Amino acid sequence: MKFEKRSSGAPEQELPEEQKASGKKKPVVVYIMILFIVAFILMAISFVMHQRSNSEVIGKLQDSVTALQKVQSTQDENVRLQDDLKTAQDSCDQLQQELDAANTAAQASEDKATALYSLYLLQQEYAAGDFDACNQTISDMESNGLDKLLPADSQSVAAPAQRYLQLREAVK
Repeated sequence: MKFEKRSSGAPEQELPEEQKASGKKKPVVVYIMILFIVAFILMAISFVMHQRSNSEVIGKLQDSVTALQKVQSTQDENVRLQDDLKTAQDSCDQLQQELDAANTAAQASEDKATALYSLYLLQQEYAAGDFDACNQTISDMESNGLDKLLPADSQSVAAPAQRYLQLREAVK
């Protein structure tokens, strides 16, 4: 035989066709499996990284939502306080009006009391016969407008305004 193997000197046995084919296919299958495993590992790493990134973004979004909620509650509180302030200012204005009315009434009562006191003083001066003091009192009353503040009606005695006119006529 001419085609002998030169190195071993033994005749070469031929392997069946199936064994030769499976021997060549085995390294390709292993290579493809390694590629799939590497691809799977890379996909798993990518998934984990995306999850981590998403968790960070969700955390930041939750912080933003919390901050917005705090801002909203602060704005709501601000609006409530402005409403309370407006209510308090309205109440203050109403109380100021009431105080002004009470002060006006108190001043009117004080002026009326001053007019009645001046009338009393005029009567005392008239009773004492001091006509110069009576003229001075009448002049003061008329210049201050107290003669117009005397009540014009009375139920039991002469009205203060009427009594003033009587005294004024008597002195002049």
